[in-house]
Amino acid sequence: MHNSHLKITFLGTGTSTGIPMIGCDCAVCTSHNSKDKRLRSSVLIESLTDGTKIVIDTTPDFRYQMLRIQNKRLDAVLFTHPHKDHIAGLDDVRAYNYFQHSNLPVYANTLTAEALQRDFYYAFAENAYPGVPRIDLHLVNHAPFSINNLSIQPIWVWHLKMPVVGYRIGAFTYITDANRIDDAEKEKIKGSSILVLNALRIEPHISHYSLQEAIALAQELNIPEVYFTHISHQLGLHHQVSKQLPSHMHLAYDGLELVI
Repeated sequence: MHNSHLKITFLGTGTSTGIPMIGCDCAVCTSHNSKDKRLRSSVLIESLTDGTKIVIDTTPDFRYQMLRIQNKRLDAVLFTHPHKDHIAGLDDVRAYNYFQHSNLPVYANTLTAEALQRDFYYAFAENAYPGVPRIDLHLVNHAPFSINNLSIQPIWVWHLKMPVVGYRIGAFTYITDANRIDDAEKEKIKGSSILVLNALRIEPHISHYSLQEAIALAQELNIPEVYFTHISHQLGLHHQVSKQLPSHMHLAYDGLELVI
């Protein structure tokens, strides 16, 4: 799978509540370390060859995530699944419609597409009100697809019983909200240089990998560089947890940039 050089920017690395969590005064939520402040999980992927920019998931924090990195352009959105912390910010793509004078391509599996059409019904109306998001919705299945010069391989994982789509772009793989991956899909991850994987907390969880489960999976897949995301305040303080990880594994944090 040939691809251009990529720049990855972590827009958010928190779970559905974000960190700090409303009403919580635990050590993580009251930490002064900027790496303990996490918006909802999303990444921006930029091709350093042709400038193509895509976002995986539009969180409730999407508007602020775009403003704080001063991102002026967006070519597409890839969605992982229909939970609110991953889709709620879609309305704010209107700004890109306005400045780019074009519809925005959006890629989602059937379950997520149905949720988008339900939650953002006004964007899909036949006689849409002026100023609504202008979206071209594309269904994602198991087949690879391309956005400009980026070749994208969907990877289907399980969030308890919900199918979630991870994405591999070149040597970069992004998987969030998973607690199980079938063997055939694991094969699609192997050979990645960088894997981003959800690691919610220390204790086991019904639908997310715990930290130990995420570490074990990354070791099984033999990925040289691993970043954990979709982190809750229950995981612990960033600097303390980071010290306990294998040397090639890291906690991602908001604003982290990687080039691959």
